[in-house]
Amino acid sequence: MKKEELRIVYMGTPDFAVEPLKRLVEGGYHVVGVITMPDKPAGRGHKIQYSPVKQYALDHALPLLQPDKLKDEAFLEELRAWKADLQIVVAFRMLPEVVWNMPRLGTFNLHASLLPQYRGAAPINWAVINGDTQTGITTFFLKHEIDTGEVIQQVAIPIKESDNVGVVHDNLMLLGGQLVVETVDAILLDQVHPIPQEEMLPAGELRSAPKIFKETCRIAWTQSVKSIYDFIRGLSPYPGAWTEMVDAEGNTVVVKIFESEKVLEAHEQPFGSIRTDGKQRIEVAVDGGFIRITELQLPGKKRLKSDELLRGYRLTDACRMIQ
Repeated sequence: MKKEELRIVYMGTPDFAVEPLKRLVEGGYHVVGVITMPDKPAGRGHKIQYSPVKQYALDHALPLLQPDKLKDEAFLEELRAWKADLQIVVAFRMLPEVVWNMPRLGTFNLHASLLPQYRGAAPINWAVINGDTQTGITTFFLKHEIDTGEVIQQVAIPIKESDNVGVVHDNLMLLGGQLVVETVDAILLDQVHPIPQEEMLPAGELRSAPKIFKETCRIAWTQSVKSIYDFIRGLSPYPGAWTEMVDAEGNTVVVKIFESEKVLEAHEQPFGSIRTDGKQRIEVAVDGGFIRITELQLPGKKRLKSDELLRGYRLTDACRMIQ
């Protein structure tokens, strides 16, 4: 079968899922339909905002479905009518068996980790938060348990110590587009030899990647310099690590921190206390040194470099971060 004859249904929602879809369309593969999440109101005006995948599908006149329930019989009938040979899932949602078992060639997923490590909703964030020096992407066939299917292909990339999650995300997104196309080609040529994840278990700890909530993003200033540094870059630029600060007037304000540096230095200051020159430098005492904050955001304000903030906002050594 030629790639123009292979009937593909594509499922995805965020930016990460656009690149593989784009590669398929531009590569001449036959995408017979796209499935994405229902529209949701967003922002202060609660305006309906299309997902990036929906916008791409509309821009390229691709048939589109946005089911509320994946077991709804009306949706299943529409899906069957597309007569897919293969389904591809990238950053979508958990599928019922009636959906993933429908195509004759199966359904494969692109996951942003080196499975079986970091099964779950936020693999890129957790790899950076945990200070990993390597991550990657995996394509695998879907089965009942989430992110546990047989692995088709994997590609690893390094994580630099200065990379935040946005940098790693964009690197994996581009790599993912290529890997999806390569996986489709391998399936077309019958060159796939899936490997059960049970045969790929690492010698050490098997880490998970649970969904990240607001409270997950709160900084614990009792941790080590490196742990906090990795935590901040693992949540930057989104959703953003945050803390509560007692300012020079004694007010408690929520601060988001997007960029920082490690200062390894012996000290006896209480964890969370602030050291500043009031002009350029903001440093927070932690275990093993200080976290030098280089970019941050106050409520209702835009992101600023530390020196920009200090031009109009008073901080002293009496200020502190709340544990």
